[in-house]
Amino acid sequence: MTRQQIHVMAGAILDDQGRVLVTRRPDHVHQGGRWEFPGGKLEPGETPEQGLARELAEELGISIGASRPLIRVHHDYGDRHILLDVHRVETYSGLPVGMEGQPLAWLAPEAMDPARFPAADRPIISALRLPSLLLITGADPRDPANLLARLRRAIQDGIRLIQLRAHALDDRAYRELAAQAYPLCAVAGARLILNRDPAAVASCPRHGLHLRAQTLAALDQRPGVSGEWVSASCHTAAELTRAAALGLDYALLSPVNPTATHPDARPLGWARFQELIEPTPLPVYALGGLGPADLTTAIRHGAQGIAAISGLWPAAVDGG
Repeated sequence: MTRQQIHVMAGAILDDQGRVLVTRRPDHVHQGGRWEFPGGKLEPGETPEQGLARELAEELGISIGASRPLIRVHHDYGDRHILLDVHRVETYSGLPVGMEGQPLAWLAPEAMDPARFPAADRPIISALRLPSLLLITGADPRDPANLLARLRRAIQDGIRLIQLRAHALDDRAYRELAAQAYPLCAVAGARLILNRDPAAVASCPRHGLHLRAQTLAALDQRPGVSGEWVSASCHTAAELTRAAALGLDYALLSPVNPTATHPDARPLGWARFQELIEPTPLPVYALGGLGPADLTTAIRHGAQGIAAISGLWPAAVDGG
């Protein structure tokens, strides 16, 4: 029997409070009773933008204004293969109503329970929770006062996801630095992700863990505790597949461009980056020689956003 191959357009529609509109599937249909992001099948000859506009007009009675790609998720349900092509809808006209009688709800991404959504929708929730910029700390971590001052400035500039990278420190010094960085992040609503072997930071305050590629390869289950984010550095299709199989929340794929930190690494370029992340069912940040000016290009090629050291790390503070 030939399996159905279905291309579905869906909209993550945001209101001015950052909440997202979800609809409830009828009980009698596939995945019935679960909440989902509104949309439907792409018709032959339609562009994704045309299909999304038509579906949201039919389902909700609204007209799309500004939107952009958010994430593409491939999911195998056994009897059917779904490509869920999701766009973030930031402006629209009209008042959303359930044109087919379906219940509607506005939920903050942090309040969404993945268990109440189809499995294919769960990476969308992660993508909505994650910011578009991920700062990887730079400078010499052996000068903690200067590093923390730069970190404070980055948070003041609006950075909300921070990976504490300090390979030059031993485990004890790293834990001490993390203990000082955590309250700076927590008080501002930023998330601190620790880039260190999970066993070495088991008791450290944190919002998540980042796994180096070697650590990722050695694991047979997701590390960490419930509720925290876990990510990994990836450079190949196999590593992205491994990150997804372990149920990680997001990945970093590099290097997109040449970098000073890894001068011998062969750059992927944007076309290869997009090719590698296309089948990956989790958000992926582009990393390697990038800065804020590259964000639009990254999103156009399927990225969650960009991760960067020098491209996002503030200048030295007070001559430090």
